[in-house]
Amino acid sequence: MTTASPRFERLFRAPYSVPNGIAMSPEGLWIVDQISDRLALVAMDGPNEYGVTQFLRDLPTESSNTSGLCYADGALWLAANGDARLWRPARRTDARQHKGEVLEIDPRSGETRSRHPIPGGGGTHGIEVDVEDGVMWISTLKRMTLSRMKLSDWSVLGTVPLLHDRSHGLVRTASSLWVVYTDQRKIVQMDPNDGQVRTTVQLPDDMPEPHGLTRDGADLLYCDATTGWITRIYDVIDD
Repeated sequence: MTTASPRFERLFRAPYSVPNGIAMSPEGLWIVDQISDRLALVAMDGPNEYGVTQFLRDLPTESSNTSGLCYADGALWLAANGDARLWRPARRTDARQHKGEVLEIDPRSGETRSRHPIPGGGGTHGIEVDVEDGVMWISTLKRMTLSRMKLSDWSVLGTVPLLHDRSHGLVRTASSLWVVYTDQRKIVQMDPNDGQVRTTVQLPDDMPEPHGLTRDGADLLYCDATTGWITRIYDVIDD
């Protein structure tokens, strides 16, 4: 196992107050708010003179307590981490208390295409679709595992162990899984077959806290639900 020491840069603050998931797409960067469960699409060509980036699209969703996000093959996937009544009125479409869901969302209309339960119940934060294999990786927080789900029938193909409580954002590359551990302020590169740790990126104390995670080329981007910052980590992915 190695410890990486990359360069970090604060990019801009999210258009929502509690950004808890981000996902890069061909159109730009998607950001989801944990409180309102709205999606924002923003441009990645830099903040303007007011320190904010260009707002391209805003969508309501049927998600609840949204704690994760990924984009794949023309769809957005949201990690609905369960009951949202702590901060807004309940909606008919909300996931039940302590019963998380994954929602597939149309990125043009915000319409829900499909809903899927979390294996074993409980909540989820990290989700990532592997299009070529037809699977989704999901952090199953109750079981402290990453579950590899077959998209066609939502069966569990396998699991790898999580290292700590409160795992968060998740990125799948050709040979690795990158997992955020928020309380430990670190991002870990893991072997997807057995969970063996390959590299650890420890965040400096003066950088924002890590929550959602996405890939942008060789870089990682993460969001901080406590301060709203979107931060870039340079040149950490090599596959």
